[in-house]
Amino acid sequence: MQTSNRVFPRQNFPDVSVKLINGQRWSLSQQTNQNFSMLVFYRGLHCPICAKYLADLDRRVEKFRQLGVGVVAISSDTQQRAMQTQKDWKLENLDLGYGFELQTAREIGLYISAGHGKTSIGIEEPDKFIEPALFVVRPDQTLYFSSVQTMPFARPNFAEVASALEFVITNDYPARGEVVDI
Repeated sequence: MQTSNRVFPRQNFPDVSVKLINGQRWSLSQQTNQNFSMLVFYRGLHCPICAKYLADLDRRVEKFRQLGVGVVAISSDTQQRAMQTQKDWKLENLDLGYGFELQTAREIGLYISAGHGKTSIGIEEPDKFIEPALFVVRPDQTLYFSSVQTMPFARPNFAEVASALEFVITNDYPARGEVVDI
């Protein structure tokens, strides 16, 4: 049974749109980044691994900006939980999106988990929430790179992602994994 759509590199990526905790709306089609937009999907306030992951990303936002890469972090959390995330995790540089619809998450190929009570940090998991993913999208809204996960562990390292994107930009390296028919 197919439960998600897969977007292949060099294909159009859906126009993701999400509310930001600063009161604005972020839409992929409205981005004007020189090289890429990077969409980082995270599990939510309940996830201690996400806290460390986004704290690392928050420290590297300026590096990505210097590369012409815009960054947004998105969860299916409520506005209140997203605002608590920013406060508790001390995120100062990241645009933080919230309320990402689970149906839309499924449509772009994200995995969805059911809540199982409180996590190791004592915060209740939502009934359902998205699992981590990272999408790097070109200004023409075609997918360049993606990493979609079923678990919170072993995510792409942002220092390595920045280094790879620097190489990609410098060498005009093409998107790979684009073959659909075999």
